[in-house]
Amino acid sequence: MQNMNACKMMGQNKCSLFPSCILLLVSILFFNMENIVLANEGSKIQVYIVYLGERKHNDLELITSSHHDMLASVLGSKQASVDSMIYSYRHGFSGFAAKLTESQAQSIAELPGVVHVLPHSFYKVQTTRSWDYLGLSPYSQTNLLYDAKMGDDVIIGVLDSGIRPESESFNDKGLGPIPSRWKGFCQSGQKFGPERRCNKKLIGARYFIDGFLASYRGTFNATENNELLSARDTNGHGTHCASTAGGSFVNNVSRSGLGLGTVRGGAPKARVAMYKVAWMRRISSADILKAFDEAIHDGVNVLSVSLGIDLPLYPEVDKRDMLYYGSFHAVASGIIIVCAGGNSGPTAGTVVNVAPWVISVAASAMDRSFPTTIMLGNNQKFMGQSMYIGKDTGFVELFYKDRDDLEDPRYTSGLVKPIPACAIKTQNHISF
Repeated sequence: MQNMNACKMMGQNKCSLFPSCILLLVSILFFNMENIVLANEGSKIQVYIVYLGERKHNDLELITSSHHDMLASVLGSKQASVDSMIYSYRHGFSGFAAKLTESQAQSIAELPGVVHVLPHSFYKVQTTRSWDYLGLSPYSQTNLLYDAKMGDDVIIGVLDSGIRPESESFNDKGLGPIPSRWKGFCQSGQKFGPERRCNKKLIGARYFIDGFLASYRGTFNATENNELLSARDTNGHGTHCASTAGGSFVNNVSRSGLGLGTVRGGAPKARVAMYKVAWMRRISSADILKAFDEAIHDGVNVLSVSLGIDLPLYPEVDKRDMLYYGSFHAVASGIIIVCAGGNSGPTAGTVVNVAPWVISVAASAMDRSFPTTIMLGNNQKFMGQSMYIGKDTGFVELFYKDRDDLEDPRYTSGLVKPIPACAIKTQNHISF
C-alpha cells in the first residue's frame, strides 16, 4: 500500500514537473533562436562607407594603401581587405566603401582617425523656355549669358543616368580645343565607343556601378533591366539634365510640332562630362561619392546633381546623407554644386537638398502653356491645356470611377484604354 502510494506520489510529481520541463525547454530554445537571429544580423554583410575627412597628403597610392591597412586590421589580412573594398576615395577627401558586417563596421568606427562609418543608402533621380524666362536670352547682348561668354571653356560635370552622345545638343561646332586643365576621359562600354562618341563638347563620360552591384540581390543582368554597362543613357534623364545645363544650340526643335524654336542649355559653349551613377533609377551613395571624388580630380568647374535621398527627409544637414560629404569637399575644391530640389513631396514646399553649400531651388514657376479649346456637342467651349496634336478621335463616354453601375457589362464592354484623371468635386460639378 505504501509502495502504491509512493508510486502515486511519484506519478503526481512527474505530472506536475512535466509542464515545467516543457516550459524550460521552450525557453532555452527561444533564447538560443534569439541568439542565432542576433548573430545572423551581426554577420549580415552590407555596404558601409568609412569617412576619414580631409586627406592628409597628396600621395594617392599611400592613401589607398592606408585604407587597405585599416581594413586589414579588422578583417585579419590584406587579401581580405582587397576582397572587401569597393572604392577608395582619395582625391577630394579620404575614405572608402567596403562590404562589412555590422560588428566589423563598429570595430572600424572605433579606430583613431575615423570620422563616421555609415551604411550606404539609395538615392533616386529627381525646358528649353526656362533660360529665356530667367532673362538669359541669346538675342540680347546685355545679359549674363553674354557677360559669361555663354560658358565658354567652363566644364560642367553631371552626376546622373548617363548620356546619349549622338544628340545634337552635344555637337561641338564652333568650339575650340579641350581645356588643358582637363584630366578626365571617356570610358569604353556597351554601345559607347569614346573615339566616336566623345568630342570637344562631350569631353568626359564614365560610369560607376560597383556600389550598386555590391548591394544588389542576385545576379544583375543589364539587358533584362534595360541597362547598358557604359555611360550610355537608357532612360533619358541624364541626357535631359546635361543638355539643359550645357547643351549646344540646335535649331528647329519642337515637341510634335509644339514649341518650335531653338533649344540650348544655360551655358551653350560649356564642355560636358557625364558621371553615370544611376542604375534602374536607383543610385548607391557609394557610387555617388566615387563620382564626386573623380570629378574633383578631373577638374570640373560645376557639378549638376539632380539626385535626392528617399524619405525620411531631414530639415537640416544630416550626417546620414552621403551626398553632403561629396558636395562639401567639391565646394572646398572650388567647384559650384547645383542640386535638384526634388518633386516627390510630401508637401508642395519640400526641398530634399538643403545643405548651405549647394545651390538648389527655392521656388519655381513657368510662363509657358499650351492652351487647347474643347467644344462639346452643345457648342459649349472649355479652355484647358494639352500637347496632343493628332487626329480628332471623336467623343467617348467618360466614366466616374465611383459610380455604382461601373461594373455593368453594358459599360465595361466598350471601355478603351484608361487614362489618369484627377477629379475635384464641387457643389454641383466634377472638374478634371
